Amino acid sequence: MSFSTVTKEELARLQTKKSCCELAELAALVRMDGTLQISTNQQYSLNVTTESAPVARKIYNLAKDLLQLPAAIVVRRKLRLKKNNSYLVRIYPKGIGDLQKLGLVNAEGKIQAGIDKKLIKSRCDQKAYLRGAFLAGGSISNPEGNYHLEIITNDFILADDISLLLNNFDLKAKVSMRKNFHVVYLKESEHIFELLALIGAHQALFEFENIRILKGMRNQVNRIVNCETANLNKTVDAAVRQLENIRFIEKTIGLKSLPENLQTIARLRLEYPDSTLKELGEMLSPKVGKSGVNHRLRKIDEIAEKIQADRNYR
Repeated sequence: MSFSTVTKEELARLQTKKSCCELAELAALVRMDGTLQISTNQQYSLNVTTESAPVARKIYNLAKDLLQLPAAIVVRRKLRLKKNNSYLVRIYPKGIGDLQKLGLVNAEGKIQAGIDKKLIKSRCDQKAYLRGAFLAGGSISNPEGNYHLEIITNDFILADDISLLLNNFDLKAKVSMRKNFHVVYLKESEHIFELLALIGAHQALFEFENIRILKGMRNQVNRIVNCETANLNKTVDAAVRQLENIRFIEKTIGLKSLPENLQTIARLRLEYPDSTLKELGEMLSPKVGKSGVNHRLRKIDEIAEKIQADRNYR
């Protein structure tokens, strides 16, 4: 199963003790994935569709236990491309009052735009609403890859309200368009981690953090290896250049024409082409530090360049 599916199954099993939180979560589930039908005799029916069996059970149980409403689950088998089953939860509100409890209609009986503020008065209700919104329209990418969490809805006002709700917890949520849908998303690993903690996905949170730590360690090791490789390449290139310049001087004006300190380091470099500057300095008597050896070899490079420039000039 995907990381997103595992996370949703954990959240679907989560039970809260406060009825206000249960109502906020159910309201988000119904608002995100539900449709309202009104028959000619003013009978209401809420149809909530999901591809998750645990989420369907949660909607069904909350409707029955919390609101004492008749409900049923219909399983629909998808045959095309061997997709998973989908689940239709039918809830039968007894009147407009039940719709108002779920924040679907306002006091005047008109469709409620966005999130009904009475559902999210407390911090725990806000967390519960976000949990329901994620269960209904959310997904999270496998943290082994890029960090990305999103909640999708076709209602711009609802998307904007969810974004504001997330940002009340300093999660830096943003909204974008994707075809005809509005996508509320988080990109930073720290913000995704915090949201998982807020909505109660603790097992997923631990797994997410473990993967994030391992990725960080791998990235750090890769940076160190790349840095060391780059430094090694520079060292090798410098040694090759130094050898070429020393041999060039030896063939043209001879090493004996160099000052004694440069002669000594030149002969050591010829004899020990793979040694580091520090190792070369320790072979000298008296010993010379790395910077001193580098200074002498740079002098040799300058002499070789000058000889080459004079030859080209002539």
